[in-house]
Amino acid sequence: MRTRGRLVAALVVGALAAGCGLNDRSGDSVEEPGQPLPTRESGTPPSAKPTTSADRPNIVMILLDDFSMDLLQTMPTALDMQRRGASYAHSFVVDSLCCVSRASIFTGQYPHQTGVLANVSNMPNAYGPIGGYEAFDTYGNGERAFNVRLQQSGYTTGFVGKYLNQYELNPSTREFPDVPEGWDDFQVMFGSAYNGWGFDTTYVEDREVKVREYPRPDEEESEEDRDAKYAATVQEEAALEFLEKHRDDEDPYFLEISTYGPHSRVGSPAYPEDGLFPAAFQDRRTDEHPGNCGAVSCNALNTGDLPGFGDERADNAPYYGNGKQAPAWRRPGRKLSAADAQSALRSRAQMVQSIDRMIGKVLDAVSPDTYVVLTSDNGFHIGQHGLIRGKGTPYDSDTRVPLIVVGPGVKPGVRQEVVSNIDLAPTFEEMAGLKPATYQSGISLVPTLTQPGLSRQDYAFFEHTFARSLAGDDPDAAYTGGALETIPSYVAVRSRTGLLVRLDLDNSWTGVNYAYEYYDYRYRSWEKTNTFNLPENQGKIRELMKKLDEFDMCVAEATRDEPVSDTCRKVRAGQELKAEPVLPGQPGEPSEEPAAPNVPVPTKR
Repeated sequence: MRTRGRLVAALVVGALAAGCGLNDRSGDSVEEPGQPLPTRESGTPPSAKPTTSADRPNIVMILLDDFSMDLLQTMPTALDMQRRGASYAHSFVVDSLCCVSRASIFTGQYPHQTGVLANVSNMPNAYGPIGGYEAFDTYGNGERAFNVRLQQSGYTTGFVGKYLNQYELNPSTREFPDVPEGWDDFQVMFGSAYNGWGFDTTYVEDREVKVREYPRPDEEESEEDRDAKYAATVQEEAALEFLEKHRDDEDPYFLEISTYGPHSRVGSPAYPEDGLFPAAFQDRRTDEHPGNCGAVSCNALNTGDLPGFGDERADNAPYYGNGKQAPAWRRPGRKLSAADAQSALRSRAQMVQSIDRMIGKVLDAVSPDTYVVLTSDNGFHIGQHGLIRGKGTPYDSDTRVPLIVVGPGVKPGVRQEVVSNIDLAPTFEEMAGLKPATYQSGISLVPTLTQPGLSRQDYAFFEHTFARSLAGDDPDAAYTGGALETIPSYVAVRSRTGLLVRLDLDNSWTGVNYAYEYYDYRYRSWEKTNTFNLPENQGKIRELMKKLDEFDMCVAEATRDEPVSDTCRKVRAGQELKAEPVLPGQPGEPSEEPAAPNVPVPTKR
C-alpha cells in the first residue's frame, strides 16, 4: 500500500418468542413472508469468550442523529444524566457524516479500514461502493461489528431505529436487504421515518423479520392521536418493550436505540404546518405558546447559542506549506439569515424533547446493573463558518458530540481524555467482559468510568472524503443545498487546544493538492481565523504535523481484519511514535499516484 500522498486512495482500501417487539403495536403488517433471523452461533467462540465469570452488565446505547452540542442545554433528563455520570468534554467523531460515523461506531475502526467513506454507495462505478449500507456489507463490517461478538458471548442483542443509510425497504416489492448478523431483535425504522409520520418498520415474529407499515394519520385526527404515531413515540414503545421483556433474563442484553431526531425531514412534509425539523405536536410553537424547548425557554434560544454564527469566510482561506494562500473552499454563496438560524435552532430544540422524555423512561426501566450511554453520530452547523445548514466540516460544531455514561461503578465528573467514537466498540466489549477485538483502532474507555482523572489519549483524528452523491440518494441533500459537496477531502488532528486540517484541494481521486488550516482554541471556542501562517503558532503546528505523519504511517499499514499494531493503537497518545514519519509531497504541487493494491478505489461523480 502507498505510504504517502492522497489519503483517499487508501481509504477505500438466541431465539425470540412470537409476538416480540413491534408485533404488539398498532400498524398494518404485510402478509408476505419475512426474512429469517441469521442463525445464532452455538457456543462461545474463543474470540468472544468473556474474560471474567462475574455477572455481566446490561448495556443500552442511545444514538442521536445530527445532534449538535447547542441542544444539550435544552434536555433536562440528559443534563441530569450528565450530572450523575461520566461526561467527556473532548468527545469527537471520525467523520461528521451519518453512515461513515455509524460504521466506525460498530467496528471501532477508521473509515480507511471500514471502506465506508460516504452516506451513499455512489454506484455504479468502476471500483465498487464507497459508502452506505452497500459498502458496509461489501467490506465485511457486519461481521466485525461489536454486537456480533456480544451476541456470541451470550448477550441478547436488540436494535431499534435508524440503522445505516441505504438500508432501505423497496416500496414496490416490500423487500429489504438481508438482516445483518448479530441481532436477536432487529426493529429497523426505514428512511421514511425522517418525516416523522408515514413510515415502515421491521419486527420479529417466530424468528422471522417482517415489515409493518405505520400510515400517516389523517389531518383530521387530533394532535394527540397523531403524536401517538410519531416516529419517536413508536421507537420509544419498541425500546421499552424490549427492556421489559429482557429485564429479568438470566442472560445480559445490549440494546441500541438509534433515533431519527433531530435530523431534518426528507422530501415533502407530512403535514402542511411541518417545518424542516418536525417536532411532536405537543412540543411545537403555536400562536399562544412559543413551544417546548425543555430546560430553556424557546424565546431565549438565538444565534448567541451558535458560536461563530455568521463569521466571514475571508480569513479562513487555507495556506500551502510554503506559506502562500491557497484557493478558499468556502466559496461565496447564500448565507443563513439570523431569523432562519434561530428558527432552526428552536425547532431542533423542540424536536429533541420527545427524545429526552424517552431517555427518562429508559433510565426508569433499566435495572441498576445497566450502563446507559448517550451520544450522537455527528454534530451540525446552522449558519456557523459562513455556511448554511449541514455537517461534514472538521470544526467543533460538526465533530464534537456528547458522550455521557451512567451505570454501575461510574463516578460522576467530567473526563479530560480525548475520545473518538471508534472507542465505543472496544468499550462495549470490555463492559461485556470481553477482550476488545485486535482489529479495532479504538481503545476501551472502561478504565475512565471509575477513574475520572485518567487521561491516556491527547488527540483525535478525522477523515473526510469528497464524493458527489447521485441525485436523490443522500438524505442530507434536503437541507444542504449542495453545500456538502463543496467540502474537500481532508485529514485532521484535534488536540484539546488546537485543530490542524490537511485539506486536499484536488477533487480527483489520484492527484493531491495539500493546503492547511490551523485553529487555536485557547482563546476562542470556535474557528474564527486560520492562523497556520503565524510564526507564534509554529511550535503547536509542528506538534500536530508530526501526529499527521504518524497517522499516515498507520493508514499505510491498515487492514480490515488483521490486528492493529500497538504503535498505531497508541497514535492518539501524547508520546511520539518510534518510527520514521511519512512526509507528504511538496504542498501545493499536485501529483499523480497509483491506487493501493487490493483495495477498491472510488470514483467521484
